Amino acid sequence: MINLNNKHIVVAGAARSGIAVALLIKKQGGSVFVTDFGSIKPDLAKRLVDHSIAYEENKHTEKAEEGEFLVLSPGVPTTSAIAQTYLNAGKSVYSEIEVASWFNKSPIVAITGSNGKTTVVNWMADTWKKADRKFVLAGNVGTAFSEVVDQTEENREALLEISSFQLDHIDTFRPHVSAILNISPDHLDRYNNDFEKYAQSKLKITSNQTDEDWFIYNADDSVLREHAKSISERKNAPKLLAFSTENEVEQGVFIRNNELIFKINNKEEILMQIGEIGLPGRHNLKNGMATALAARASEIKKESLRESLQEFEGVSHRLETVRLLDGVRYINDSKATNINAVWYALDSFEMPIVLILGGRDKGNKYLELEDQIREKVHTVVSIGEAKQNIKTQLEGVVPHLIEADTLKHAVKAARNQAKRGEIVLLSPACSSFDMFENYEDRGNQFKQAVIEL
Repeated sequence: MINLNNKHIVVAGAARSGIAVALLIKKQGGSVFVTDFGSIKPDLAKRLVDHSIAYEENKHTEKAEEGEFLVLSPGVPTTSAIAQTYLNAGKSVYSEIEVASWFNKSPIVAITGSNGKTTVVNWMADTWKKADRKFVLAGNVGTAFSEVVDQTEENREALLEISSFQLDHIDTFRPHVSAILNISPDHLDRYNNDFEKYAQSKLKITSNQTDEDWFIYNADDSVLREHAKSISERKNAPKLLAFSTENEVEQGVFIRNNELIFKINNKEEILMQIGEIGLPGRHNLKNGMATALAARASEIKKESLRESLQEFEGVSHRLETVRLLDGVRYINDSKATNINAVWYALDSFEMPIVLILGGRDKGNKYLELEDQIREKVHTVVSIGEAKQNIKTQLEGVVPHLIEADTLKHAVKAARNQAKRGEIVLLSPACSSFDMFENYEDRGNQFKQAVIEL
């Protein structure tokens, strides 16, 4: 545990994570100042006032440069002026998740990846509940780790969803169990459009693990296979568990004869038939395998795991059915904030689709969806800042391309195009910050627009 007594610390970014870590620092005896280049929501500003924490908004003044170190909220990039000021001065910059981990008493089970991490961390929470195991659920999933770290204890796991932004500035953060589900291009706007830099950020989740720990990885992902190989050559390396839907693995979980097979220490056991897994789609089969390995590494009994794999119903804003209206099914996949996630969404359906795409573009290559779109999508309705990019890349690929100024307008346009037996799918491939507070706000507004049809 790091002693923060009498240290002066600056927190950049005053959304949920920034406020939570500022309150934690104050509670731990530190002096804290919060700075935000944008405006701070009144309810969050009130929390700072109520705890006598000084702050500034709509600017970074010299006061923001006076910390012994800087804590970055996930929404503030490393390239920001305030982060660069500290780095150029030779001062440390830490992520919120790093600071919270200094005061953690629980074994950490941390999940990252470009797609599926919200599903997996919630699936784990369901498994832990069924096993009657104590846990806290936090991280990128909506509750900052700083907010709940005082609830941690030795016999209660911390189940954490971790984004690349949270991993960018870790130092001692060490999960007992880490998992990387996949790595595909995402958030490249934050990494100078360099996939290698983005991948290296994800891979940092294993950097402090030892032979007392576990690393779970997708053996069907070439980047992760290479990383696992390099880890295995490390002194004091974590134990490796692989999952694959394509090949049998030496240690982990794989498919044989439509059965999930655990293979640990050269012993094989059948877990269940893959057809018994409750969530549809090949991507959810992989998510279930990752959940199974996290449970096994945490010594959860097979019976509880099997029950969860069969019964878990998924999370909001991820392939969530909103309504069946006039024979058309409306599906909210607002959580799909990159191309790969949209590919998985389209892969989950066989019927014709009207696809609502768009938002804040992150350097997306929409033509990576060309085969799926040509096969299944007859209309794309585009929204947000990405409209021009979508038009440039998909014109001629999809029969109908419609632009909409608002999500409500997009839903109405989609209804006009969809026929009985078809699907209207919101799966944006973009972040939400051009028009909405976050992907949940976007998903909720979509659901409201659908209900009002």
